[in-house]
Amino acid sequence: MQRPLLWVLLTGVAIALAVLLVNHDAETIAGIPTHDFGSLAYRLALIVAIGSAVLVMFRERLTQALSAALIWIVIGLALAVGYTYRFDLRDISERVLAELVPGRVVQRAALTVEIVRGSAGDFQVAAQINGVRVTMVLDTGASSVVLTQAAAKAAGLPIEMLNYDVNVDTANGRTRAASVTLDRVAVGGVVERSVSALIAQPGQLRTSLLGMSFLNRLDSWEVRGDKLIMRGRP
Repeated sequence: MQRPLLWVLLTGVAIALAVLLVNHDAETIAGIPTHDFGSLAYRLALIVAIGSAVLVMFRERLTQALSAALIWIVIGLALAVGYTYRFDLRDISERVLAELVPGRVVQRAALTVEIVRGSAGDFQVAAQINGVRVTMVLDTGASSVVLTQAAAKAAGLPIEMLNYDVNVDTANGRTRAASVTLDRVAVGGVVERSVSALIAQPGQLRTSLLGMSFLNRLDSWEVRGDKLIMRGRP
């Protein structure tokens, strides 16, 4: 029973190829665009070849052959669906990671990013300072971006030559910081250049602060529920 069916399928493929060769200059074949008809014939031939190979491999074990074919069909469909909806799946994965990883920046558009509030109630932001990743905390009460000594050193700033002559009021009282200009501050696709900042003295600050000298440069920013949304200027 298997061989007659195989010969029928092979005959059909041969006829399809012959029709394609004869009508290669025509725009359509039986109402189907020539390109689509050729693609259909190719896929049919591929299916026949794979089916024949499977039948030869399993011979009398038809049940196993059908099971194996079904598994590959499911895998193929899963890959096709994954490829078709790859952008939606990427968006979903970004949302899940944003919820699980504090400070992870989710790109919503070319100049719009979104950050989920951390479990401690603040917004931790994975920023890039002069190309170096620095974890910062959003602080709308800070008039400037403020970096710790470690962050400033990682960003390549000359901390040995800094002059701590700027008075700063903190929750622990008044202290002094050094004024610098950062070449580049980026949060995802939101990028600002020549951003004024302060460098805290050693031991004065545990976490770098993303303050108003950066936020005021943006087109807009807002806290909506548990999400911080920042939009850069075009």
